[in-house]
Amino acid sequence: MIDQTLAGCVVLVTADRRAAELRAALERRGATVRHAPALGMVPHTDDALLLARTRDLLADPPDTVVVTTGIGFRGWVEAADAAGVADRLLEVLAATRIVARGPKARGAIQAAGLSADWVAESETSAEIAETLLDEGVAGRDIVIQHHGAGADGLDEAFALAGARVRSLVVYRWGPPPDPELVRESARAVADGEIDTVVFTSAPGAAAWLEAVDDAGVLDGVLGRHRSGGVVFAAVGPVTAKPLQEAGIDPLVPERGRLGSLVRAVVTHYGGIDALDTVAGPLRVRRAAAVLDGRVLPLSRTGLEVLRLLAHAKGSVVPRDRVLAALPGVSSDPHAAEVAIARLRDATGSRALIRTVVKRGYRLELQEQT
Repeated sequence: MIDQTLAGCVVLVTADRRAAELRAALERRGATVRHAPALGMVPHTDDALLLARTRDLLADPPDTVVVTTGIGFRGWVEAADAAGVADRLLEVLAATRIVARGPKARGAIQAAGLSADWVAESETSAEIAETLLDEGVAGRDIVIQHHGAGADGLDEAFALAGARVRSLVVYRWGPPPDPELVRESARAVADGEIDTVVFTSAPGAAAWLEAVDDAGVLDGVLGRHRSGGVVFAAVGPVTAKPLQEAGIDPLVPERGRLGSLVRAVVTHYGGIDALDTVAGPLRVRRAAAVLDGRVLPLSRTGLEVLRLLAHAKGSVVPRDRVLAALPGVSSDPHAAEVAIARLRDATGSRALIRTVVKRGYRLELQEQT
């Protein structure tokens, strides 16, 4: 059976890098995805400073290289290749102790034909700092390939402990491709149009929050979060920090990977109680309803009527409330009957919605049978 746990959920993706991969993973589980990258990524493949520091490394090889991101390492090798020094760079790195910040960095190292000597499984710079400082770095020559936000404390920590530190920034964060789109996404969250907002980097989270403030909707966004109207999710604890400082408590997976982030969102929504109806579990989301694992082919009106019935949790919904959910203004009981009949057809179950004579309609739950 196709996983439709997120059917009807509107998810806002704020990332630029790997956004297509994240979007596809969410859509495979039924989500409707909106994309508003909070930051752009500016490559340094033609950066004179990157190439100058690479040539410095080739002339004066370090004893340790710290690789913080897979995409950064691949970009570094590509820049070296464009400058005609990739083969020499790989030779130098092969004779160097390579430290990787997580499996993605290790994968990029392996793709280049090299191997990491040690991997920080927590995928944090803090684990790298703790391990190397415990070993002792005084007198060592360490090159650090940084992620887009630049320095993350490693340079200072190792330098204070007596190491020679050289930094390489292979890509950096730039302004969002469409600043107004980001502000629109902030207003959409405040207006209740979004179920979940996902973040894959701390700079991206901080930039999105700045856009929220610029749009004048910070109180609205925080209010939606506190009421449970919107869920925030961060790929790891570092990414979560700007959100937490703003008063937001995001979902954070145990492992800092995109797949784990998607699973955390799926687990959250899968754990929200479904109505146990005679036709199977029913979940009514913002944009769709799922009955017994099947997304129902509902019109907007049909979805609103089903939402009324689901909210009542088996209690009777008066006919006038059903009429109020229909387009236009009508007091004709026949209009309500027609709407309920169409809803029964769409659900594929004649038993799911019961007509209570002279009172209205209700969902048939298992405990009511």
